[in-house]
Amino acid sequence: MLDSALAALASLADPSLLLMLVVGVLAGLVIGLVPGLGGTGAVAILLPVTFGMEPPQALALLIGALAVVHTSDTVAAVLLGAPGSASASVTMLDGYAMARNGQATRALSLSFLSSMAGGILGAVGLTLAIPLARPLVLSFGSPELFMLTVLGVALAAGLSRGNVAKGLVAGLLGLLLGTVGTSPTTAEYRFTFGSLFLGDGLSLVAVALGVFGLAEIASRAGQRRLPTGGEVQLSGGYRAGVREWLTHWAQVLRGSLIGIWAGVLPGVGATAGTWLAYGQAVATAKDKRKFGKGDPRGIVGPEGANNSVEAGDLIPTLLFGIPGGVPAAMLLGMLLTYGIQPGPAIVTDHLDLLYLIIWSFAIASVLGALLCFLGTRWLARITKVPFAVLGPGLVVVMLLGAYQESGQIGDLWVMIGLGALGWLLKATGFPRAPFLIGFVLAVPLERYYFLTDSVYEGSDWLTRPWVLVFLAVLVAPLVLAVVKRLRTRRRLDADDGHHRAPVEEEGELAGSIWSLATAAGMLGVFVVGWIAAGEFSADARLMPRLVCTAGAVMAAVLLATEVRRLRGRPADAAPLPGITSDVRVATSTFAWMSAFLALVVLGGYLAALLVFVPAFLLWAARVRPRTVVVYTVATGVLIALLPSLLPVDLPVGLLAF
Repeated sequence: MLDSALAALASLADPSLLLMLVVGVLAGLVIGLVPGLGGTGAVAILLPVTFGMEPPQALALLIGALAVVHTSDTVAAVLLGAPGSASASVTMLDGYAMARNGQATRALSLSFLSSMAGGILGAVGLTLAIPLARPLVLSFGSPELFMLTVLGVALAAGLSRGNVAKGLVAGLLGLLLGTVGTSPTTAEYRFTFGSLFLGDGLSLVAVALGVFGLAEIASRAGQRRLPTGGEVQLSGGYRAGVREWLTHWAQVLRGSLIGIWAGVLPGVGATAGTWLAYGQAVATAKDKRKFGKGDPRGIVGPEGANNSVEAGDLIPTLLFGIPGGVPAAMLLGMLLTYGIQPGPAIVTDHLDLLYLIIWSFAIASVLGALLCFLGTRWLARITKVPFAVLGPGLVVVMLLGAYQESGQIGDLWVMIGLGALGWLLKATGFPRAPFLIGFVLAVPLERYYFLTDSVYEGSDWLTRPWVLVFLAVLVAPLVLAVVKRLRTRRRLDADDGHHRAPVEEEGELAGSIWSLATAAGMLGVFVVGWIAAGEFSADARLMPRLVCTAGAVMAAVLLATEVRRLRGRPADAAPLPGITSDVRVATSTFAWMSAFLALVVLGGYLAALLVFVPAFLLWAARVRPRTVVVYTVATGVLIALLPSLLPVDLPVGLLAF
């Protein structure tokens, strides 16, 4: 193992590897500044660039970006009070307060150093996990790997924020979408409806960028101005922050360890990890009065956690094939396309790549912090651009990225459709992480099941020790949830039901007629999928029908819950949201995207860009004409030069022939 680790470190002396790592770090720092993208956007945007690369170069690029997105997303949180990601909102509590008191650079230095330490400690945790988990991983067969895959989807749904039933439905919907295309066991087409385009299944990049990237653009496209509250200046001195950071090393260590633990648990993510780190900082402090008013302990703990979470995510992803979060799920998908199977295979056959990931993560964490110190003033300028102005450029980049995997315009239409679905899921309180994790794990889940079924007689495999352990882990949360609900109901009955606390859900349309319609729509999808699967052979329809049956049951339960909730609303309650301004903005944004894609089909990518970008900026973002001209020319030149700089192809329109 030591030889593999040293060989991986020596391989980073290769100029091509080092260049990809630096490019990944630079891209991750810039993407981290854009609200809503974070690690998911960084990996999804860069993933198409890796096509055609060797695995080491591809991994260096993606890990470089993933390691630093949470380093730069703090800049907007501290300077503007507008976090670049949800996890940075924790740092904003004390960081923005410190900046308003004239200590912005002090707050930034605390956050940069803590993020760097979190990344390094996360890499150390991943390193220690390899020798500890290796004997266990090598003892796993197909039954254990099948149960781990089931566990990954279930835990991602159960541990996600919001309604667990919604998380399970979203995860099952992702599994169903993952069965589209050729069956991994019978080589039979499923759910293609006669389309050759769907024969290879749906593109991972298109699904990820649609459900997360385009959905986020639609959610924020109405932001034409920066949040009010006053912009602060860079002041306070970096040296004071560095000296102060050294006095809080224990908080950094605790926060990083909490982040690793949160990363190992599928579906928890950086946001929950940073809040847990903040909570422990408050709980262990003797003087709690300064928290929220500029306390450095409220910065160093969460910032150590948000970077170590990403390293912790890689532990179950690489060693067990269970993605700990959305970026890790996309990384898993990339490894599978290269024929690298996480789990026992990667430990025995690709140990050098495993250590390359670790070294890349640690080096990128240091490099990212250094570049943030040197380039904070430049990075801060990006945070001052309203999202409506960033929107058209991001749409152009994301759609072009999705095109690179298959070279088919159909992927772009699928991406826009899934973007609308992603927006609806977010708005109605359905967690999107289980959806993508289910999509990525659909093929491994089916393959491991059939391997298990062909090797073992009947249900003999269920008696294997580790299978029983995984079953217990799978059932335990359900039992605890039932016990908790019964205790809560008894408590409410004792109080005559007068003190029922409202359930807080994410999404402005959660608990409304929109949420009801979404649950009904998902029930319809599972029913139609169950019926359509009847045309497949017995082996090919087994997994889709199992998924559709479970999905239909959960969607029916969810639909009944939504109906009861709407019927139980008090007569004097506030009116339910209908066609709100957010709905109108999202609808118009997807209409703009569809118009852009129609122009691409007719005239090609560059010509469509030169029409779409200025039109969107003038009518949707309401930008000054001079800015429109500069923005359009810069975007057009960049896209025109890309094919000569990177292995990128531009879609050609019908009129070009």
